[in-house]
Amino acid sequence: MTYGQLAALAGSPRAARMVGGVAHFGPEELPWHRVVNKQGGLASGFHGGRSEQARRLRSEGVAVDEDYRVDIDALLWWPHD
Repeated sequence: MTYGQLAALAGSPRAARMVGGVAHFGPEELPWHRVVNKQGGLASGFHGGRSEQARRLRSEGVAVDEDYRVDIDALLWWPHD
């Protein structure tokens, strides 16, 4: 999922940066490693940096390239209605 998707699902589609702030300062036990930007880029502000986010994603079988990006077109998820 992207930060923008989470913002839209929360009713504020233009609040992606707010979602990023919650991810950065919110509880670490939530699966924030599964949230990326709209281009599939990992977050530099992730606890432990992009390398830690990449490690967690790879441990779940997600391919992360050398530029710390995932294939957003293949992985993008929306909940069912």
